[in-house]
Amino acid sequence: MFLSNQADSIFSALKYESKMEKNAWARIAFALSLCKAGKEVDLSSDTSGESMREASFYGEFELLIKSLIRLVYQRMDITEDEFFSSKSIIKNHIDNGSTLIEKLYLQNGKSIDNLLSVLVKEVNFGGRQECYGQMFDLFLGKTVLNKKDLIIELNNNAIHPNSHLAIMGSPGVGKTQFLLKLLTDIRRGSSFQTNFIYFDYKGDVVDNEKFIELSKTQVYRMLQDGQALPVNPFVLPDYSDQSISLSAREKAESFSSINSKLGAVQKGILSEVIKLAYENRSDKDIRYPDFNEVYDLAVLSYQMDNKKDDTLIEVLRDLSDFNLFWSHGDEIPPIDKLSNRTLLVDLHKMPVLKELVVYLIIERLYKEMSVLPDSPIQNGRRTIRTILVIDEAHNYLSQKNIFLQKIIREGRSKGIVVFFASQSPDDYQQDFFDFQSLLEFAYIFQSRGVSPAAIQDILGCSAKTAKDLQVEISHLEPFQAICKGIDKTEEFIKFTAEAFYKSY
Repeated sequence: MFLSNQADSIFSALKYESKMEKNAWARIAFALSLCKAGKEVDLSSDTSGESMREASFYGEFELLIKSLIRLVYQRMDITEDEFFSSKSIIKNHIDNGSTLIEKLYLQNGKSIDNLLSVLVKEVNFGGRQECYGQMFDLFLGKTVLNKKDLIIELNNNAIHPNSHLAIMGSPGVGKTQFLLKLLTDIRRGSSFQTNFIYFDYKGDVVDNEKFIELSKTQVYRMLQDGQALPVNPFVLPDYSDQSISLSAREKAESFSSINSKLGAVQKGILSEVIKLAYENRSDKDIRYPDFNEVYDLAVLSYQMDNKKDDTLIEVLRDLSDFNLFWSHGDEIPPIDKLSNRTLLVDLHKMPVLKELVVYLIIERLYKEMSVLPDSPIQNGRRTIRTILVIDEAHNYLSQKNIFLQKIIREGRSKGIVVFFASQSPDDYQQDFFDFQSLLEFAYIFQSRGVSPAAIQDILGCSAKTAKDLQVEISHLEPFQAICKGIDKTEEFIKFTAEAFYKSY
């Protein structure tokens, strides 16, 4: 199918501005036109633009797109040529939609972010739109001193710079029950439009059937049912040479930050084979490789240089053999967007690679986040799209995960929030990144041997108060916790945290 010259020019300009591929803009144009013009769309006879392949336009959405056309046109007898050809319904809507997009782009200050935000509102086939400005006033429990309800306004943009949250304490003191209660409140309070990705390190959440049911969470048990996680870490917002080179270097840094045995030479090799894997797919409909392809290329590189297998080959072999991530040929298609799915990734059966799997998923989430429009604000409440939940976070906080750091720094404007659960306030004392100052909400359960400096940093209290609290924190009862004071009259609040099993 050949686009009109005007549509081709518009998509080329939008690709340059947004780094989104032309086929993505073609789908958006199609959806916008189908919504606005319906079956009254003008016919397009101009075929002087670039060719668009059928598979590139449809991707994994062929059935959905054809179903939408049948619905709008109220016809079941539409032929393949009528669907997709240079004289087709899809071409008419793509060419018409391109002019509608151009008009919106000009009307909204030639800003890609503004354009995408408007398009979200414009295209609606009767389904739910993003729930703007949902109020998340969460009941935490009752204060110990006067038995008052303790409530936080999690996403109140006017009084909180961010919504990042940390729960810390020794095993068995109520952290997980408190966390599950908050997540369930958020899911149900948002009509299940706010999502989360939960990394279950110990496996003590995956079997909580009530939580899974009430929060409508999809569970993936790594290395337990033979099913790979339908996520491909090599998916990029665009596949320009620059994006591929940058991603390849970032992958190499990711591997070396997890495994100290990977040196500069191995990082260089990994970066090159990843770039080669992308190059081998440059003429294919699916542009991203998988770990099988990367592993095969790495082995070939070592053989050509007469190098013996080392740590790099071992890690890539494990990623390939264990079938951890989506591979070409898998029956289930990969998840298109992580940021609009609620997942629990159960890691507790994995003997190795736990941290690397988490790292790669966080990287993929950040890549998605970077191209999202800003999260809408309504009545002072910023929309929370997704919560990244990292259990047993002490296993990850010491790693220099640049993508986790970027999500914490940049996620506020995109509606991406991080919840941590760890064993001690000391876990957040890292020289390379100031976690403490970026955690707006922190709840300290019973912890022993906590340094006063960590308490002071987490709660923002005085040095004397932190010293006094050091002893009190070590003697807290199960489900008792300490958090920052709500106003200037109190440095901290001691409360009894509400448990999931009590609330639900």
